[in-house]
Amino acid sequence: MKKQEFTFFEHTADIKFQAYGKSLEKAFENSALAMFNVMADKKVNPKIKKKIRVNGKDLENLLYNFLEELIFLLDSQNFFISKTNLKIKKGKKAFELEGEILGDIAKNYEIKIDVKAITYNEMFVKKIKDRWVCQAVLDV
Repeated sequence: MKKQEFTFFEHTADIKFQAYGKSLEKAFENSALAMFNVMADKKVNPKIKKKIRVNGKDLENLLYNFLEELIFLLDSQNFFISKTNLKIKKGKKAFELEGEILGDIAKNYEIKIDVKAITYNEMFVKKIKDRWVCQAVLDV
């Protein structure tokens, strides 16, 4: 049985999650999966591959920009993710995330909850003991 990679919390009018990973990249990947797990009620097929690249002045800003970019892809290109493969590095002025995302056309799935936006409320990205933890609140 696979260990759960994210946890949900009750939060007024929003949904808060924590996503975990042995690496920073895995914690970000699991954050994306947590967000889309809120929206879809079944597994999404990895039929389409896209490249992604975002920057952030710090890790929280990078997480925010990454999740917002995924919402933008859903809204503008009807793209629903199922998997990610990311690399994160610290540049001279900002953190940089790039990689591939895999997914399918959203119309092939029933969206049970519409995530409108990501918020900075209670957001953090930090290493706790031997794993990375990302926490975010989704405006639904």
